[in-house]
Amino acid sequence: MANFPVAFANLLKARFPYVYIATWEEERVLGLIRDVARDAALVRTPRTVFTWSVTEGMVGPGAPLRETTEAPLDALGFVERHVEPSIFIFKDFHVFFGSDNREKDHQVVRKLRDLSPLLKQGTKPKSVVFLSPSVQLPLELEKEITVLDFDLPSVIDISALLRGMIESNKASGRVRVTLDDKDIERFANAALGLTLHEAENAFARAMVRDAMLTPADIDMIYEEKRQIVGKAGILEFVKSDVKIEDVGGLGNLKRWLKKRDKSWLDSAQKYELPAPKGVLVTGIPGCGKSLLAKAIGAAWQLPLLRLDVGRIFGSYIGQSEENLRNALRTAEAVSPSILWVDEIEKGFSKSGEGDGGTSSRIFATFLTWMQEKAKPVFVIATANNIDGLPPELLRKGRFDEIFFVDLPTRSERIDIFRLHMGRRLRHPDVVGALKVTEEALGKLADITDGFIGAEIEQAVISALFDAYAEDRSIQWTDFSRAIRSTVPLSVTQRERIEQIRQWANQRAVNASVVEEGKDGKGGSRGGRVLAF
Repeated sequence: MANFPVAFANLLKARFPYVYIATWEEERVLGLIRDVARDAALVRTPRTVFTWSVTEGMVGPGAPLRETTEAPLDALGFVERHVEPSIFIFKDFHVFFGSDNREKDHQVVRKLRDLSPLLKQGTKPKSVVFLSPSVQLPLELEKEITVLDFDLPSVIDISALLRGMIESNKASGRVRVTLDDKDIERFANAALGLTLHEAENAFARAMVRDAMLTPADIDMIYEEKRQIVGKAGILEFVKSDVKIEDVGGLGNLKRWLKKRDKSWLDSAQKYELPAPKGVLVTGIPGCGKSLLAKAIGAAWQLPLLRLDVGRIFGSYIGQSEENLRNALRTAEAVSPSILWVDEIEKGFSKSGEGDGGTSSRIFATFLTWMQEKAKPVFVIATANNIDGLPPELLRKGRFDEIFFVDLPTRSERIDIFRLHMGRRLRHPDVVGALKVTEEALGKLADITDGFIGAEIEQAVISALFDAYAEDRSIQWTDFSRAIRSTVPLSVTQRERIEQIRQWANQRAVNASVVEEGKDGKGGSRGGRVLAF
């Protein structure tokens, strides 16, 4: 928190009467304020710090405790009478800005307005600080109160906390720790978005679970983040065990993602690299776009947050915009994170007509955030209907790259068959005499030209149902029969697929590695063919 002390000290020196700090970390703020108040180099004139709460009253040198307990007007009277340089910190004072007792509230607000000239022009510098988890300002005081941001702990703060906990527990011999410096940095980055108290709880849970702290315990940090996301209500925390190897094909896209893994860590700063913004993955339905999004979260070991745009829209004016802002703030609070917007064209379509402009405002808010976000939130957006995508979303700067997912190539179909057979053909009674060879997989790939990944998976499942119904082991004829009975999407939606390919030829990069722009059977494929 390098900037907060300086910013706060500048407000004190400029004689700002009221400063409002919204944070859950009350003790950390109090410690920093006391440090600033004692530092003559920052504030020129050292100041005494007083704190007030409805339960303890005014606490500080010479404060009349009994007179100010549960009496905000008496506490403000003490501020008015005190003649020494001071900082008065009022905890949770916002409850007196808008409770049911309107007459009493008005007296408090009026007293604060009366105090303002005295705080600005008095012979001895005095300032009032309001400390609360949320910002609630009365209209009468909006011009008098300055809101000061207090950021959550940085990587340095969390790393220092974790190192301190490690040293304390290693000295006692109660916990065995197997973390190196890079692991500690990764833990600290994983805990970004948590308060120091929340981070300490997460580290403690990881330690006491098995009296060890290992790189695998990073999941405990994400469990704390799941709590934050769940309380927000708009986003869904997706816990995925899908490995990147479980996604067949898409070699170009996988290599692109692999090169950007860990680029949000401090170790990447020597290359002056910005955190990646995100990718838009579009293409033919059923070819693994959503599965890939889940795999990225597991591969990068980052929280994967799914944004359902439909849940953003509210019935009251301004509610939808506020819901989106809250969702984006939550994604930033738990950063580094991955924000997954599935079928983005349905939420941010071109039309938006008939809703009073709400869709347009939502879309504009999202675009502005994508362009200007400073926190490492990687956005992966998937889309099936490219015609529904607004042109503003596709221009450079919104996403790092746009990838096109076409029908699987022959080699990709082999990989997909191998994945699903390896996952399902495990029991000896089911496998029987079946030998899964490259030659056999190649024959299946040949007769599934034009199949999407989802159709290949269903063919494997249908074959297994046939064997199950007859209580016997699986046979190759089961697979061929299931394949012949399937009418692939490439047949029923041929014109639509060609249209998508034509769009992708100039606007997107092919997610797959394709030799000479052709698939295994010589069919034309869409998307620029680049090697990453």
